[in-house]
Amino acid sequence: MHKICDQKVSLQVMFPSDIFTTKDILYGGSSNRRIVFVDSFLYSKKIWKEKITNYFNTFKINVVIIPIDCSEDKKDLETLMFILGHIERFNLLRRDEPIIAIGGGVLLDIVAFASSIFRRGVPYIKVPTTLLGMVDAGLGAKTSINHFGRRNRIGSYFPPITTIVDKQFLSTLDKTEITYALGEIIKIAVIKNKKLFMYLDNNLEKCLTKNFMCNEANYIISESINSMMEELVPNLWEKNLKRLVDFGHTFSPIPEMKSLEDDNVESLSHGQAVILDVLLSSKLSLSRKIISQDMYDDIVNVVKRSGLKTTHPYFEDPYILWDSLLDACKHRNGDQNLPIPNAVGSGIFVNDVSLNEIKEILNESRC
Repeated sequence: MHKICDQKVSLQVMFPSDIFTTKDILYGGSSNRRIVFVDSFLYSKKIWKEKITNYFNTFKINVVIIPIDCSEDKKDLETLMFILGHIERFNLLRRDEPIIAIGGGVLLDIVAFASSIFRRGVPYIKVPTTLLGMVDAGLGAKTSINHFGRRNRIGSYFPPITTIVDKQFLSTLDKTEITYALGEIIKIAVIKNKKLFMYLDNNLEKCLTKNFMCNEANYIISESINSMMEELVPNLWEKNLKRLVDFGHTFSPIPEMKSLEDDNVESLSHGQAVILDVLLSSKLSLSRKIISQDMYDDIVNVVKRSGLKTTHPYFEDPYILWDSLLDACKHRNGDQNLPIPNAVGSGIFVNDVSLNEIKEILNESRC
């Protein structure tokens, strides 16, 4: 018998004051060539196109930059093959030329997946340029594309050699993108970090006014990342399927994907879908008398002030929500493992939610 030991990995996040004045983007490779996949919307802005191209010129890097339109509905096999085709034509050296992904969560996920399967795995670097990417998709080891009408149905675990977080990208980010990202920030605060929730409650308006380009926002971002990393690092391969970070990700995946294809309802961003799930899961906790009405009202208040919506037709349909819960059970090896808050900054798991209970909660909400 031969014993095979688990692969040891490290999960590194860098926080340069100015990413374009350091060699961080070139981390992990000795070659003077790089292939870079960049969000086409970001790259269309003169300020970022100049900064990115000047950066590689300054460090005398022979670079191929591929702009990609990466919306959620293009997180698919076609885009994956497009990326893999460019990597193949670049004649990538297997270890000395880390692939660089500069963009939001969708681009980071799909480039990560391409990196994980090209030659059975080549190194890559994540540079998140959206708030959501900084506090969620830029972290951890997950890679994915959407398929079979399901979100992130095909993917792998393959961590980047580093993630580089530089808040300067937020200066030109659309305010709606800031709002959507708050779905993930509020999620981790409610279920994991009481101090973050209270700080967010006290500083939300200022951060929104400043487009998260202020000292208060620095604290919110760092606390969100720290809380996520505390949950992800000890369970990087998800061997333990009871995960607090799944809060907001039980009832939301199917409504999110269905909304992108249904012209009769408003399309849900990931952050918006997550926060609707947070509210429903918190309502379930309230209904079971685990949390108080005051705590539930505090969560709703922060959500409303963030600009996120608290209702959507799909979150009023018990059968869609039940379908999503059943699908989550498959992902969690047959268990619901549904995280719900039991206090601000703390959560428990339940495994006995029924369709009737979902119906009752929705009926209570309508009263």
